[in-house]
Amino acid sequence: MEIINTLGRRKTSVARVYMKPGKGNITVNKRDLKEFFPVAILQTKVEQAFAVTETTGQYDVVVNVQGGGINGQAEAIRLGIARALVKVNEEYKPLLKEKGLMTRDPRMVERKKPGQPGARKKFQFSKR
Repeated sequence: MEIINTLGRRKTSVARVYMKPGKGNITVNKRDLKEFFPVAILQTKVEQAFAVTETTGQYDVVVNVQGGGINGQAEAIRLGIARALVKVNEEYKPLLKEKGLMTRDPRMVERKKPGQPGARKKFQFSKR
């Protein structure tokens, strides 16, 4: 089996995922997963697709991720890994879809409008 290439997105983060059979090493931006995401919750998010499909330790993953914050990046990687697993075996799709890992989260930051300081916030109103 050759290298499987997929893409995951979340907010403004874009993760390019390259997966191949191996020992379960996950490298993010040329750094180890535990070094890149020191928070245990984010590590769990990244490895969630492997846990659901019971394929932990079977694939080596190399990820290039850019944009957004660490939470958005972790979720972008999670989507990319889930898509790669489906390319490996179509039978994983119902399992991953049930856990909500195959859906790209469409929520984005609302744009700032002219004449006000933010998307919804208004400047202070003065009656007199």
